[in-house]
Amino acid sequence: MKRTGYLHDNRYLLHDTGPYHPETADRLTAVYNGIKDAGLLDRLTLVPAARAELKWIETVHDPGYIRRFEEVCLSGNRTFDYPDNQMCVDTYETAFLAVGGILDVARRIMAGELDNAFCAVRPPGHHAERDQAMGFCYFNNVAIAARYLQKEHGIGRVGIIDFDVHHGNGTQHIFEDDPTVFYYSIHQHPSFAFPGTGREFEEGAENGQGFTKNSPVLPGQGDDVYEKTIREDLLPAFDQFKPEVIIVSTGFDGHRDDDMSDVSLSTEGYTWIMETIMKLGNQHAAGRVISVLEGGYCLERLGELAANHVRILLDS
Repeated sequence: MKRTGYLHDNRYLLHDTGPYHPETADRLTAVYNGIKDAGLLDRLTLVPAARAELKWIETVHDPGYIRRFEEVCLSGNRTFDYPDNQMCVDTYETAFLAVGGILDVARRIMAGELDNAFCAVRPPGHHAERDQAMGFCYFNNVAIAARYLQKEHGIGRVGIIDFDVHHGNGTQHIFEDDPTVFYYSIHQHPSFAFPGTGREFEEGAENGQGFTKNSPVLPGQGDDVYEKTIREDLLPAFDQFKPEVIIVSTGFDGHRDDDMSDVSLSTEGYTWIMETIMKLGNQHAAGRVISVLEGGYCLERLGELAANHVRILLDS
């Protein structure tokens, strides 16, 4: 059995998006209850949130953007940059706690205290660009974690796998000219889904050309297409890149019961995806896999999906 960390903190519930927003605190409650009801809590190492140091946020985000986020948040505004980005006065601090918890998990993994981890955080992050909030995201959690691993722990090659049903435009843009971070995303085709990026011809820029790989999936497609595409696109790319650590942008919003997409993944499909990622992690990254929650909005399915996800981390 692996030593699997579970980043969980009730302070993540303080980020209030209002009564009609899909990205609610109830999501993390559903995740926790699913893991608890499956009898897995005792097998996990619970990790509380920690506040990130500003310097790590600034490895990815423009300092002026960070100040603007703080000012808008503390002024009592309920939205930031776009109407989708609902927030409250606690959102800025909660975003720091999300990043800081993930960085503490990364530190524990690099110190040999944990083998892998699931970080159930909010706000999510993969849509956040250097100087712009998008798609419920304010700080790009996985991007900051990648930079932290490189700068603090000397990791040379970080692989990011994003299976949220929406393309992680922020993560792609941050690393598109960087050959030390390989960004792979499988998502609903941008012609039919937010944010409209992530086409197959987007492969990086300048020195990062070839270190971005997008696999768009058409509406209605599900397990079979995901399995075929991941085998053909992700596996050869990572076999060649050989990441030293894998960070996963984990989105459960491609499930057939989730209203946020038209993709039709089953619970078993998600199990296969994560089992495949763990095989890559064991093969190339000494099992060092950090899973970070992004989307997933069907409260009736989130507990089941999270429990299966954690079980794979424990048993891989």
